[in-house]
Amino acid sequence: MTIVEAPPGITGGVDTHLDTHFAAALDPLGRLVGTESFPADAAGYKALFGWLVPKFSASTPRGLREASGVSDAPKDPPVITPGPLVGVDDPNDPRLDLYRDLNDPAGRIRLDSDQSVFVVEGRLAVDRLLTSEYTVRSLLVDDHQVTAASDLVAATRARGAPVFVGSRAVVAGTVGFALHRGVVAVANRPPPAGVRRLLADAAGTSPPEGAPLLVAVLEGLNDHENIGALFRNAAAFGVAGVLLDPTCADPLYRRSIRVSVGHVLHVPFARLEPWPTGLHQVRAAGFVVAALAPRPASDCGVPAVSFAELKDRMSGSRHPVGVALLLGAEGPGLTDTALAASDVVVPIPMADGVDSLNVATAAAVAFHSLAGL
Repeated sequence: MTIVEAPPGITGGVDTHLDTHFAAALDPLGRLVGTESFPADAAGYKALFGWLVPKFSASTPRGLREASGVSDAPKDPPVITPGPLVGVDDPNDPRLDLYRDLNDPAGRIRLDSDQSVFVVEGRLAVDRLLTSEYTVRSLLVDDHQVTAASDLVAATRARGAPVFVGSRAVVAGTVGFALHRGVVAVANRPPPAGVRRLLADAAGTSPPEGAPLLVAVLEGLNDHENIGALFRNAAAFGVAGVLLDPTCADPLYRRSIRVSVGHVLHVPFARLEPWPTGLHQVRAAGFVVAALAPRPASDCGVPAVSFAELKDRMSGSRHPVGVALLLGAEGPGLTDTALAASDVVVPIPMADGVDSLNVATAAAVAFHSLAGL
């Protein structure tokens, strides 16, 4: 038996026999941990040590492993230095550049894109930002909210981000208007999410019993308030994710986040391209593409079903993963190409004389009809 080098606290022996090595491992108390055989070559020796290490970890008391320099104790989280509380008295302070001209949509879109940031306004929305996975870059509050919103101030500083404090006049002069409740934050904009990842993550969620898994697919929604309201409704009814065509407005634009009351920050979303052929990715992931329309479209060649019929279709033992609700812009609605790319059309019954609903309202009706809540 030849003794070989092993991890501290354990002995390994190898007995050579023809082209095979027979290994045995003993713990520090001399007890047999196990035996195994390996090829008598370089790969076999590598496999031997890979076999010895877990035997050592499993058989040796934790205290002895730690004394030998090996520890399985959970590592302490990294220490984060609290962010500073910074007083500002000049709206032109360069440290406030990311907060400038919030009432200039075109300028803000350029700035947000150039700096890879987005702005969150209002206490409730900022609170949801601080409980999300987004990275907060800084917080700006007036000298009243530094006390009234002390929880947000403390949570921001705990993340290592600075908190800027100025008078109401300084804050208003910086952002370009009298800021409601005097609380606004800037966060880093993450790289675009992937459609396949979103659909795979959605498929891993569990909807209420008897209800299909839901995702929303949006075409041509270029109004930020409609986007925000729709995301709020999506969060309320358990929608697992939102896909947007290339023409839809930015869900992380300040007004979208404010109207959603911050729920945009907790609902996964991604851009679906190319459009509408990208819908094949949704169908391939196991979703039925259901176009939402105010009334059946007899000339689109796609069968119309009710919400009840759609739920029945999803309830069989071999049902698809879920339903992808396709919604169009308020006014024009879905394009003919989007309708033709759908599996079914689901009309919303309405009283005579009413031909449409606000898109966020229509989405809420559909989400509720299918959500099983």
